Amino acid sequence: MSINLKSKPHTAVLVEQKSTAVSEGVDGNRSQKRLHDTVRASHKIIKGEHMRLLFMAMLVIPSTALAGWSLYEIFLPNGLTNLEIAQLGLGLTLFAWLCMAFWTGIIGFVLQLFNIDPLSLRKNQATPDSVVPLTQRHAVVMPVYNEDTRRIMVGFEACVREIIEGQNADNFDFYMLSDTRDAEKADAELRAFNRLQKRLGHASSRVFYRRREQNSHRKVGNLKEFCERWGGNYESMIVLDADSVMSGERMEDLARRIEQNPDTALVQTIPMPVRQNTFFGRFVQFAAHLYSPMLATGLSFWQTDSANYWGHNAIIRIAPFMQHCGLPTLEGRAPFGGEILSHDFVEAALLRRAGWHAYLLTDMTGSYEEVPSNIVDYAIRDRRWVQGNIQHLGLLKVKGLKTANRLHFLFGAFAYISSLILFCMLALGTVDALIRATSVPEFFVSEYQLFPSWQIARQDMMMVTMWGTAALLFLPKLLGIALALIKRRDEFGGAWSLLKGAAIEVVMAVLIAPLMMFYHSYFVISVLIGHSVKWEAQEREGRKVPWSVAIKHTQIMSCLAVAWGVTTFYFTPSLFMWLLPVLVGMVLAAPVIRITSSDSLGVTMRKWGVFVIDQEVNECKALKRLRVAMRYFAVSQHKAVVPVLPDSLWLTMPEQMLNQKPLPMRPALPGSA
Repeated sequence: MSINLKSKPHTAVLVEQKSTAVSEGVDGNRSQKRLHDTVRASHKIIKGEHMRLLFMAMLVIPSTALAGWSLYEIFLPNGLTNLEIAQLGLGLTLFAWLCMAFWTGIIGFVLQLFNIDPLSLRKNQATPDSVVPLTQRHAVVMPVYNEDTRRIMVGFEACVREIIEGQNADNFDFYMLSDTRDAEKADAELRAFNRLQKRLGHASSRVFYRRREQNSHRKVGNLKEFCERWGGNYESMIVLDADSVMSGERMEDLARRIEQNPDTALVQTIPMPVRQNTFFGRFVQFAAHLYSPMLATGLSFWQTDSANYWGHNAIIRIAPFMQHCGLPTLEGRAPFGGEILSHDFVEAALLRRAGWHAYLLTDMTGSYEEVPSNIVDYAIRDRRWVQGNIQHLGLLKVKGLKTANRLHFLFGAFAYISSLILFCMLALGTVDALIRATSVPEFFVSEYQLFPSWQIARQDMMMVTMWGTAALLFLPKLLGIALALIKRRDEFGGAWSLLKGAAIEVVMAVLIAPLMMFYHSYFVISVLIGHSVKWEAQEREGRKVPWSVAIKHTQIMSCLAVAWGVTTFYFTPSLFMWLLPVLVGMVLAAPVIRITSSDSLGVTMRKWGVFVIDQEVNECKALKRLRVAMRYFAVSQHKAVVPVLPDSLWLTMPEQMLNQKPLPMRPALPGSA
């Protein structure tokens, strides 16, 4: 069954495939003066955007060169061996990555400290005019796949109620887009949705549930079918994940940003983790709340209008999305061929290459998600992301991509490849040290040499390099803590609570870094040799990892660390001391995984004022709805009834030719000259 949505579809461009005027998202009834003012305002968002990446290069390149020179000075006195040349090359690559992250954090700190908007470089961030009413229709969509019925229904209802109790309820429709294959869960979803409709009363006429019979192309195919069937009825869609919650104020703000900036196709929020009880979950949650505003501000500074899309908690203008984001199947074998897995990065890049703007909001208000509650589930999620992000390296040659989007592809892959590079550096350094320790040095390398060639150890440069590396790693953390103390300490339960949480967070980060280095290295190698992974629903609720599972996932790592430690301690005790922070984390991996997955430990830490976040100090209405509803949720016992759906438009979402420039490009807006 279907019902007819009363408003006229605004994306006639996709039906006729001729005109691009409607894809501008500007209402034809809007006055020319208002359009002119809106366009002028939209073009004042960014200041000096063309110089941002050059500025970053002027910071990163000299910093990387300085770090590389320090390594070179350490290796040079005794003559460069092949092993040392390899270490130097790997080190330069790693330092380039660290320097980019370092300067992103430093810039974010300065801008946040002085309340400077990273785009306009003016005081305070630009916000849409809240007095101007919404005039277009928008969809809120939640794609789901084999998820926990209670969690998705409760979160979906919380978002629905946030909007329908506001003043712009008539401008929004809501869709749960199910790809669930499990028959039991599919039936539970349908029953729960029937019950939701009864609770919503007359508002249920704007809330829809659709389950695909064939879930081809995963989430990409799910959203594509929505766009082709009903996208023409809406100006934009707010995309939620299965664990997303957004406040009504934030969703309305996103809709206004789309309507008041007709050259913008994507606005991404920062989804902040919430609802965590395990020690690990609360650690990740606290770190995100502590550092994300600073890091996102630095990121927004250099990416400007070429922001990334993270797959959810974002708003997308539907017409350009349909015109430019039909993803092809890539030629060749994995990891670079096949379906595009991490589609979100690619969709943002395709929108930007067609001339549309994409922005990242750097405040944390009203956008929430959940994270894996233990290290095992966290690593399993990372395994999927590793495969998708490495595939992006094969897309660097796509024609017409903006430099910032190519950097997103590169950095997204390098976030995991860097672990393998670090692991290789440590391994090569160990081999080099063992060779030196087990061989007799040659003091006279020439027949007529008068004085011996003593082995020289540049202890001074070693210390400089060590402290420089520590600064790259830890100074952004310290600045993030200082920034929170200055501006947001009440959000963390006060200064003392913030300092306790920050101190434990730093220790925990150091402890688990070797685990993640090993896991990511293994994942990268497995992807490069062609092993694929199934993209299944992730574990979202807290669970304590059994000892058997913890040992299973760490036994190789721990045995390697023990052998590594014994060997270096026997032959090169000084190297053993340098490696000790890495070896301790690897040896203790199983107990760390087990203990940090504890709910009771996490709750105890909260009682002690450790890892407190703002939504625990002052809970917003949307999260309160979620918390209360989780306690009382029940699935209807009545026979499930398939709900009514709107009439299908069946517009076309064309597949993109990545070796050609996109057509049509976004036309110039009136008055933008």
